[in-house]
Amino acid sequence: MAGVKPKKQLGQHFLKDQNIAEDIVKGLFDVTEAKQVLEVGPGTGVLSDLMVDKPEIKELVLMDLDEESIDYLKRRYVGKNAKILHADFLKCDFKAFFGDEPISVIGNFPYNISSQIFFKVLENRNQVNYVVGMIQKEVAERIASKEGNKTYGILSVLLQAYYDIEYLFTVPPHVFNPPPKVNSGVIRLVRNDVTHLGCDEALFKRVVKEGFQKRRKTLRNALKGLNLPESMQEMDVLNKRAEQLSVADFVELTKLIEG
Repeated sequence: MAGVKPKKQLGQHFLKDQNIAEDIVKGLFDVTEAKQVLEVGPGTGVLSDLMVDKPEIKELVLMDLDEESIDYLKRRYVGKNAKILHADFLKCDFKAFFGDEPISVIGNFPYNISSQIFFKVLENRNQVNYVVGMIQKEVAERIASKEGNKTYGILSVLLQAYYDIEYLFTVPPHVFNPPPKVNSGVIRLVRNDVTHLGCDEALFKRVVKEGFQKRRKTLRNALKGLNLPESMQEMDVLNKRAEQLSVADFVELTKLIEG
């Protein structure tokens, strides 16, 4: 496709449906004017084409690890408003690339690193205000899932603490080259107003991770490694499993452990 071959080792599946590409870009621009946009894994530019001439975008940054894709995009967008970077998003120093400007992130994310991409977003939550990404449907559903669901997990809680998350739509395999073996899902993250959770955020993260790593156990057993205060031992919350707690419940639980 377009002189760029999809590479299995990079998890590339190039979108070839123009209508779906338009819906993904619309998913971002429906909620923000997006002055500074970073596209992760632009591939053949199916999303980039729809953004490169948008007058509201002050800077469009296209970041890819695939040298063939980078070379192709540089030829394609000569004289256009696009900064094309051969770089690894997971190692990206946001301040070095973007200063203090807020960023919107968009992309058909490589499936093999999609969770890592969202952890990177989380690390840079004070700069990344919006994300619209297409990933494996199962992962998209997990991120958007609410408490009480089997798909609810670590990434759900950590991201929902700082972002309002919406599952936008499902994308079938046949619209990609090559077709993946699974359906894809497009989700949108919008940064909420939370600047601090009101608890030790490192401990919060640990509580969430340990709770879900032993998700079949009650929190009383799953969190044994945290040496819970004696005063907590009879609390009803410890009889629950991690998937039953909302983000707010995890925050309150962390406060109780802090003492």
